[in-house]
Amino acid sequence: MPDLDHGPDATPGPALRDRFATTLREAAQGAEIRDPYPYADQLLTRWSEPQRRYHTVDHLRAVLDHVDTLARYADDPDLVRLAAWFHDAVYRPDRSENEERSARLAELALPEAGLSQDGTDEVARLVRLTTTHAAAEDDRNGAVLCDADLAVLGSPPETYDAYAAAVREEYGFIPEADFRAGRAAILEQLLDLPRLFRTPHGELEWEARARRNLAAELRTLTA
Repeated sequence: MPDLDHGPDATPGPALRDRFATTLREAAQGAEIRDPYPYADQLLTRWSEPQRRYHTVDHLRAVLDHVDTLARYADDPDLVRLAAWFHDAVYRPDRSENEERSARLAELALPEAGLSQDGTDEVARLVRLTTTHAAAEDDRNGAVLCDADLAVLGSPPETYDAYAAAVREEYGFIPEADFRAGRAAILEQLLDLPRLFRTPHGELEWEARARRNLAAELRTLTA
């Protein structure tokens, strides 16, 4: 698998490896593929890098679980699952090009593994979409990935608080006042959106609680 900012070795158990293998086989639609497990292992190594506090294997697992919940809304759920695997595969909190580098990694690795060019292009498009989470109205795959990635916003308050604390840890190199100002601006932008979630499930199950969580964090940051 091609290497971009490769981190230390780590393999968090077999279950996720099997999920990746199954997803790649299904996405290939019967085409011959390479052994999927080395790709899974290298992706999991990336997701286990020490600079991560929120964008960890736990986040990957949560996004995959949410994609499973929302799969009925996607046109190509297995491509969405592959995009979830790659969407933060390259992650440095002090850089702004993580999504682009993650998409490029998918464009290198997936054809090598045996995925079609069309499938690879869709995965890379979806990864790049997580830069803004602005899925078009008719983008069913994009809506599922973006909702799955943002689902943490609609978590119970204690889970949301743990998420917010982990984000602060990832940006520990930023002074407190600067972090509060930047984070508050992001929360205000989110709250100004007409809706946070595009799928019916996301809108019904996560929207209201997400807005309460965001507003509560914003009050804390600006107190």
